[in-house]
Amino acid sequence: MTRANWNYPTAIRFGAGRIAELAEVCLANGIRKPLLVTDAGLASSPITIGALAGLRAAGLDAELFADLKSNPVEANLNDGLLAYRDGGHDGVVAFGGGSGLDTGKLIAFMSGQSRPIWDFEDIGDWWTRADPDGIAPIIAVPTTAGTGSEVGRAGVLTDETTHTKKIIFHPKMMPRAVICDPQLTVGMPPRITAGTGMDALSHCLEAYCAPGYHPMADGIALEGMRLVKNALPRAYARPDDIDARGDMMTAAAMGATAFQKGLGGMHALSHPIGALYDTHHGMTNAVFMPYVLAFNRSAIEERIARLAAYLQLPRTDFVGFLDWILELRAQLGVPHTLPEFGVDGNRAGEIATMAEADPSAGGNPIKFDAAAAAKVLDAALVGRV
Repeated sequence: MTRANWNYPTAIRFGAGRIAELAEVCLANGIRKPLLVTDAGLASSPITIGALAGLRAAGLDAELFADLKSNPVEANLNDGLLAYRDGGHDGVVAFGGGSGLDTGKLIAFMSGQSRPIWDFEDIGDWWTRADPDGIAPIIAVPTTAGTGSEVGRAGVLTDETTHTKKIIFHPKMMPRAVICDPQLTVGMPPRITAGTGMDALSHCLEAYCAPGYHPMADGIALEGMRLVKNALPRAYARPDDIDARGDMMTAAAMGATAFQKGLGGMHALSHPIGALYDTHHGMTNAVFMPYVLAFNRSAIEERIARLAAYLQLPRTDFVGFLDWILELRAQLGVPHTLPEFGVDGNRAGEIATMAEADPSAGGNPIKFDAAAAAKVLDAALVGRV
């Protein structure tokens, strides 16, 4: 398994077994009393217990906070802030999948702020309202290969009063260092491997299709999708394939780096459905993927043909790429329709309105207003690609 140190977009230590360096990384960033933030499902897992033991063995006064929902809400953040302040912590180890990573980053961000969290939503220059000196240092340790939040400057939090997912942004929310150890992902159940892997693919794909001139993001997205194509079926079929796990972990970070260019309709729809139905974010993106592709076809056909050629698909055009997506979804057990996923059409109008308001909608290649969202929703409800 390859080991490497990267410095883009932040300092990354990549390779099997590198979780052993966590205490060293904390100390190098001035953290002696870290709060390790993860989700409830990981709280008692061997990888979490081992990470805490390693920190304490090195003399660090580490504690655990794991009172998180799979789609974290403001109450989870407030409880985490209370644990951080009461424990006198001086930094955060954000540990886990999207929920642990995002909440850990948000706890560190809010630890020295006096304004409410919603004042820092990713709107205009709202991030300048924050006191940068009140942001604690963050070390990120992903244990899934999907969100890429370990290399991002934002966190997603559900506002329960409006049932909307909101993006909180600040440049200093970027973790100071990341440990990408693919061994931490070996224990993921196949369904989580599939859902997180498809999330990484959706990030790369929507970034690549987003309008605008950003060849660097396009190049990162292309190679990220090649890694997913080769590695995700292997990681799903053989959970202990450490090389495939490593490639997926890399692809996840690449997707989150690339989507600074933009996202699109998949995320605009998956955010409200996740907030309303508490669905897995990556799997929700996977369900919508072919329907959003079909909706955007007229604007992305040429670009998708280049992608199909780069991926060396048997048919190098839009249809060939769509066929591959459908085959991959079937191979990974992704539900083909929303009803198979436990989502009915009773709130379709509400979801369409929320999708139009979602920040991701602005990156779609074709205007993604409520009417467009309703069209895609209808297709996903009946399975019409």
